[in-house]
Formats: sequence, C-alpha cells, structure tokens
Amino acid sequence: MRDRDIPLGLTFDDVLIIPRRSSLTSRKEVSLKTRFSKNIEIQIPLVSSPMDTVTEEAMAIKMARLGGIGVLHRFTTIERQVEMIKKVKRAENIVIEEPYTISPDATLGEARKLSEKLGVSGFMVVRNGKLEGILSRRDMLFQPNDTLVKQVMTPQERLIVAKGDISIEKAKEILWRHRIEMLPIVDEQWRLKGLITVSDILNKLRYPNSARDRKGRLLVAAAIGVRGDVISHADKLIDAGADALVIDVANGYIDLVINTVKKLKQEFPDIDIVAGNIATKEGAEALATAGADAIRVGIGPGSVCTTRIVAGVGVPQITAIMDSKEGAEPYDVPLIADGGIRYPGDIVKALAAGAESVMIGRLFAGTDESPGKIVLKNGKRFKVYRGMASFYARLARKTREMGEVELDRDIEDYAYTSEGVEAFVEYTGSVEEVVNRLISGVRAGMAYVGARTIRELWERAQFIRITNAGIRESHPHDVHTI
Repeated sequence: MRDRDIPLGLTFDDVLIIPRRSSLTSRKEVSLKTRFSKNIEIQIPLVSSPMDTVTEEAMAIKMARLGGIGVLHRFTTIERQVEMIKKVKRAENIVIEEPYTISPDATLGEARKLSEKLGVSGFMVVRNGKLEGILSRRDMLFQPNDTLVKQVMTPQERLIVAKGDISIEKAKEILWRHRIEMLPIVDEQWRLKGLITVSDILNKLRYPNSARDRKGRLLVAAAIGVRGDVISHADKLIDAGADALVIDVANGYIDLVINTVKKLKQEFPDIDIVAGNIATKEGAEALATAGADAIRVGIGPGSVCTTRIVAGVGVPQITAIMDSKEGAEPYDVPLIADGGIRYPGDIVKALAAGAESVMIGRLFAGTDESPGKIVLKNGKRFKVYRGMASFYARLARKTREMGEVELDRDIEDYAYTSEGVEAFVEYTGSVEEVVNRLISGVRAGMAYVGARTIRELWERAQFIRITNAGIRESHPHDVHTI
C-alpha cells in the first residue's frame, strides 16, 4: 500500500470542538439522558468498565444511583457473578419483593453468619411463608450464638405492617409515625409479600436521578464471554436480574462474537445484548445486523491496554467512533465509546463524534467503590488497576478455569501474548466525586455549542484539527501551578 492510500486517524488530543452561538442561559438546561442500549435509558452517559479492578457490586450500585450503569466483570465464578447482580438489585428498591428471611428456630449464630454473607442487618422471620416476626441487629446485640431467633425477635403481635398495595407516601407516613425502619407487606393471612425500608426511601430521595428498571430497582449489566456454555451462563445472569448482557472480548469483529450475538438474541429476545469491541464501520454493521442492542467501540485506547504496540492493530478513538457511527446509525444501535478517557473534555468529544455513552476504567479504578485494597507507596495512597488481557489477569483466569497451570509453558505463553499491563492508580476517594466532576465538564462542553441534549450535540458539534502546539496551548502552560 502506498502512503497516499493510508487514511488519517484522529484521537481526542488531535481535535477540539468549535464553540457555537448558544441560547442556553444555564448549564442546568443541559439534559444528559441517553441510551445505554436500544431499550435501556440512563440519566448520565457514563458506564463503568467490566474489569476486575473496576466494577463489582459496590461500583454498580453507586453508578446506578448516580444515573449511569455498571457492567459487572466476568472474571469470577458464575455463582459470584449472580450474587453480585442480586446485591445490586436488592440494594435499593421501592418494594423489596423477596426480603431475606430466616426461620424462628434458627440460632443467632446462624443469623450472624447469614447477615455477614448477605451484607444485611436484619431478617423477616418466616415459617411456612407466614411472617412471625422481625429480627434486627439490635435484637442480636450481646446475645449468645446458641440463642434461638424466636427468643429475641420482635413478635408478630407487636409488628407494624401494611396489607395489600401501599403508596410510597403512605409508607413514609407509617414509618415516621411509628418510628420504625422496616415496613413488611403482608396479605390477610400474614403471608409475606414484600418489604419497604427507610434506607431505600432515603436513597431514592438522595438520588432522584438514579437509573432504575420497571420495578424501581437499580439497573445493572453483566459481562459474559463467548466460550463454554454461553446460553446456560446467560440464563443464570438473566434469572438473577441482569438488565443487559455485555459480550466482553477484545475483538468483536469475529465470527464467534457475531454468532454468539445471534444465538443470545434468538434464545433471549427480551434482553439487551451489548457487543464489541470494534473500531470500524464494517465491524459495527456486522454486530448491528446480528442483533446487537449496543456496540462497544475501541481497540487499544485504554491506559493499561497494549494491543496497539503488541499487535500493531487499532484505530485512534475519534476516528473509530465516527466510522462506527456510520455502520450503526442505519440500525439505530447506540455506541459506547470504550477507552482513552482522561479528561471531561474527552467525554464531550466522544459523544460529539457519535457515541451515546462512554465506558470508563482508569478514572474509576482509584475510587472507594472499585474492588481491592488501598496500597501505600512512598507515602501516597494507590489502588491496583490492570488490563483484562494483562499477564496476571489472564493467569488468574486460567487458574480459575483449570484449577492449575503449567508454570513453564503457560506463564511463558502469557508473558509473550499479553496485551495489557498492571499499574497503580492514585486513590481518588468516592466515585461520586469523580462522576460529578466529569458530568460538570460535559455540561459545560455542551453549553459551549448550544446543545441541550446529546442528539443536539451530534448536530451542532464541529471538530477542528489541532497541532502539537495546539495541544500544549490547551493545557496549563508557562506557569507554576499551585
């Protein structure tokens, strides 16, 4: 191929968005409501990445509360993944349809173990489906483990309950009047039908723009692979409550992924399937025609991804998004820009190029909600962040799947073929603060071009290419920052 036949690829630092005349009087007029997939709407265009150092239940819960969505990683057992989904779905609900229960004949030792495992402070005490009492953490204080639940629980005759359907306003009034934290819902025969808690109501008030399903539960997506018994795996994730399945592989433009999308859509037509990763118009077209409900865009832009230098393959992210938009737009399939985000302005550029949401790893990896412990290094606090094609991530996956590995052969293979690295990222506190900072920048960028919605941003945004001098000019320069 001759040089003049090689197209130009652009990434975030190569472009700026030209400011336009705006009729907005406040950045609060900007709506960031968007689609994660064809049938799932989120309130902000942010998605946490399905990496084992980024998204487990704590991250997914907080992302949904803030209006985005988290994708639970798949680098664990199916049982653990199902458990994570259930925790997200139970974390916050208008009415908990299946409250955690315990038998009145159980011991407090059993109750304490179950409480620690499930991460809850109390139980509905049920026998043969009927509510006999409530066991709270306060009831268990200072009591020996061999004490029976029925000896310390609040018995049925002292319970405040609601019968039949009840509005949230009425529930709030009952909870306040009786100074209680849990309101069981029962039928005329005292069969337990649900539970309303003070904490759920407070969370709903604190996070009015949270992303929820039709039942008022927090949204959550779960990653899935393309090998093994994919259908059985998917069935368990869906049964646990996953709102979408994300086919999580490095290269989505292969027959194995395309056929998996078709198979999943045929078997589970009512669940949204997100596929990727791709970086071209042809790749987007292939996944869209296969039935994908959203497409992840990005080959190699992530901070811990080395695909481009190991394999020599990739497309700079702005060009990848714009080209993929051409392939996905005729099918009305949303794009998720995955990787390369360093600043709020990068999110604005990704959205302006045609994405409907942005998937983030590194910026969330250093937060309280990401998995893993804080590490002290030279007096500073860090957390570990690694690409899922890195040496240790692949080795951990292989060990989990096979139980053991051959050190001489497998480690050598992984060392040569790894397409990611392990790294420390600075600890940054709550992900809520990070999200608020990012969203503030996105609102500012949209206001500069007079866009009230992301779709208006597509119409009004005009890119201008810049030089290295323009990049230097864009950052603080010629000063000593404080």
